[in-house]
Amino acid sequence: MNLRLIGIGAGVLIILSLPLAGAIAGPDFAGQDDGKGGGLFSVLGLSDSSRTSPARSAPTAGPQQPGPAEQPRTDSRCGPELSSPHGVEAQTCVMIGEGRTWGRSYYRNTSGRALDAVLTLMGPAGRTVQIRCAVGAGDEPGLCETPKEASAGGPEGYSAVAEFAVPDDEGELLLRSGSNSPAPGDG
Repeated sequence: MNLRLIGIGAGVLIILSLPLAGAIAGPDFAGQDDGKGGGLFSVLGLSDSSRTSPARSAPTAGPQQPGPAEQPRTDSRCGPELSSPHGVEAQTCVMIGEGRTWGRSYYRNTSGRALDAVLTLMGPAGRTVQIRCAVGAGDEPGLCETPKEASAGGPEGYSAVAEFAVPDDEGELLLRSGSNSPAPGDG
């Protein structure tokens, strides 16, 4: 039998079994929802969303179960998941946690060519942080993230924008994604 065919079959079987393994694993050890939303990026295990869920209370009786240390809470304010006809998909967020704020953009590039991404985090009093990320030509999901800076003011004072462009002299813009959530009634 052809070893290549067996290898491909085994790879497909593994990929198809991952969602089942995730469903069997259930919630994280801390038992808390991390606020991740639905859509393309949550299926890939990457999406953050501004949606939150009610806090779960810890059990009041019984011995404490060992497990990993509880992770610090991170809040996010994300714009919509966008896609361009050029094969770029992205969602951009403002992340806030432990007194720090940063920008993050989740992306997927199916355009067939390498791209440049520029992620800009704008804050109160004209504060701006910008980073350039290389976006590979593959169709694997990725993320671009600015450095974490000390927060100045509330989360509503921050916004983030990611721009995906062809890395040449012309720099053709393929997609611009922002952390702005659509206002109720817009659409």
